[in-house]
Amino acid sequence: MRFILIIFSFILTIPAISRTIIVGKNLPIYSLKKAIELAKDKDTILLQPGTYKEGGVIIRKAITVIGINYPVLDGESKYEIIIISGKNINVSGIYFKNPRTSSYNDYSAISIVDATNVLIANNKIFNAQFAIHVTNSTYCTIHNNYIMGQAKSEQSSGNGIHLWKCNHALIENNHLQGHRDGIYFEFVTASVIRNNLSENNIRYGLHFMFSSDDNYLNNTFRNNGAGVAVMYSHRVKMDGNHFEQNWGPSAYGILLKEIDDSYIQNNTFLKNTVAIYLEGTSRIDIRKNIFKENGWAIKVQASCSDNNFFQNNFYGNSFDVATNGSLVLNKFYNNYWDKYEGYDMNKDGLGDIPYHPVSMYSMIVEQNPSSLILLRSFMVSLLDKAEKAIPSLTPENLVDTKPMMKPNK
Repeated sequence: MRFILIIFSFILTIPAISRTIIVGKNLPIYSLKKAIELAKDKDTILLQPGTYKEGGVIIRKAITVIGINYPVLDGESKYEIIIISGKNINVSGIYFKNPRTSSYNDYSAISIVDATNVLIANNKIFNAQFAIHVTNSTYCTIHNNYIMGQAKSEQSSGNGIHLWKCNHALIENNHLQGHRDGIYFEFVTASVIRNNLSENNIRYGLHFMFSSDDNYLNNTFRNNGAGVAVMYSHRVKMDGNHFEQNWGPSAYGILLKEIDDSYIQNNTFLKNTVAIYLEGTSRIDIRKNIFKENGWAIKVQASCSDNNFFQNNFYGNSFDVATNGSLVLNKFYNNYWDKYEGYDMNKDGLGDIPYHPVSMYSMIVEQNPSSLILLRSFMVSLLDKAEKAIPSLTPENLVDTKPMMKPNK
C-alpha cells in the first residue's frame, strides 16, 4: 500500500505536458476557432500565414496564440475578431483588420473582459473602430503593437487602446494613429504608459479620466487634434514625454483639469498652441521641463492653487505665462526665461531683479481674444514696456523671485 501511495504521489507531481497546435489552410486544422476548441490550458497555437475570415473568436483558456509572418484575421466588418476572458492568455504576431463597427456598441479587434495576466504583443491592427478594448481586467500588458485607424469624426470613431475599470496595466512601445483618442484611461489605477508614439488622432493622443496613481513616461504625443487631457485624477506622474505640434483653436500639450498631488517633469513641449493649461489643479510640481516655440507656454487659471513651477526653461514662446485672475496662489522660482532682461551683480547665477512673466498684452488677449491680431505690432511692444516700468494690469504676485541667468540643466 505504501508503494502504491508513493507512485500515486509521484504521478501527481509530473507537470502537465503542453502541446503545440498548428493551424493552416492546407492542414487538418484550418480554423482558429477549432484549434481553440481542441486546446487545453498551457497549449500554444501557431497560426500559419494566410487570411482567415473568422470573427467572434472567444478565448477563455490559458493558452498562447502566435501568428507566423502576420497571418490576417479579417472580421469582414461583421464581427468582433477576438474576445478574451480568463487568465494567462497571450496573443501575438497577428494582423487584425476590419472588425465590426457600431454607433451604439464599442466593437473592437481585440476585446478583453474580466481577465487577468493577458499579453497582447507585436500585432498590427488596421481599420478598427476600437483596436484594443479592455474592461474590468488586471495585469494586462499591451506591448509593441502597430495600430492604424481610419477615423473621420469623433462621433463615428473609437480609441486605439481603451481601458475602463482596470488596474496594474502596462501600455508600452505601441504606435497609434488615426483614432479618436490614441490611448484612453477611465477608472484605471496603478498602471504605466511608456515609450508609446501617439500621433494624428482626431481628439487626444492620451485621454485620462478618473484614474489615479498612474505613470506615463517617455511617450511622444504629436500632431493630435487637442493634445493630451488629464482630468479628475490624483497622484499622476508625467515624466520624460514629448508634446509636439498639437495645434488648433482648443489644442494643448497637456490639459489639466481637477487633478492634484502630481508631477510633470523632464518633458519637452514644442510648438503647441498651449503647452500646459491648468484649471482647478492643486499641489502639482512642474519642474525641469522645456517650453519651446509654443503659443502659450503656460495658462494657469485663477482656480489653481499651491502649484510649483521651478527649474523650467522657456525659449521663444509667444507668451510664457497667462492667467485670467489677479489673485495668484502658485509659486514660480528658478526658471530660465529667454525674455528676462535683468542682471546678476553678485554672479550667483540668479537674476537680481524678479521677473514678471505675464505681459499686459497677454492679459488683454485673455479678456478679448480678437486682439491677438495685434501680436508683434509696435503698439503692443510699447504697452508691454510701459507695463514693466509701471505695473498696473498684470498680477503683481505672479513673479519668479529668483530667475536663472542661464538655462537649467
